[in-house]
Amino acid sequence: MFTGIVQGTYGVTSVHRELDLLTYAVDLDAERVDGLEIGASVSIDGVCQTVVSIEGHRVSFDAIRETLDRTTLGALQAGDQVAVERSARVGDEVGGHDVSGHVIGQGEVVLARKEGHVCVLGIGVPPSWMKYVLNKGFIAVDGSSLTVCDATADGSFAVHLIPETLRLTRLGQKRLGDRLNIELDPRTVAIVDTVERVMEERES
Repeated sequence: MFTGIVQGTYGVTSVHRELDLLTYAVDLDAERVDGLEIGASVSIDGVCQTVVSIEGHRVSFDAIRETLDRTTLGALQAGDQVAVERSARVGDEVGGHDVSGHVIGQGEVVLARKEGHVCVLGIGVPPSWMKYVLNKGFIAVDGSSLTVCDATADGSFAVHLIPETLRLTRLGQKRLGDRLNIELDPRTVAIVDTVERVMEERES
């Protein structure tokens, strides 16, 4: 599990593609590597990935076909910057919300606007997701825990990015048409699905 508080962005140093597998390496800093072990979970642009090798500060991961098709990791190139968060430990402060790293799919930037020190991103997603995207609710975008604003039934919502989020992530550099990894708030999904199921049972 993760908290949705991205710890920084780091460079992708190598990418090796096979038919159904992508192996890539990210160059982390000493703080991020400290205590990291093979088999540990790390959030890469919001996607839960398993460490497969560690060589100094260079940490490698494998992404399978399902992950490549569903997330932006399918377009990963050497030289890209990715948002990184180590998995949460018992006793850690949860500054965002519970994030699993199980991305439902991709959204598209439909608005990118600066408002003083804040950046506003409008994100388009399939309309079928919108029953889970509630104003003032949580959503994870490229691994960052954000608050939903201006949700519409036709498939869009906005997020406001404060300076600290802009400093630690690449979200402020996004442009129209860019793709983003989206994870819905699992608690919201569970509540909505449960209510729908109960209502259907009462009507049947």
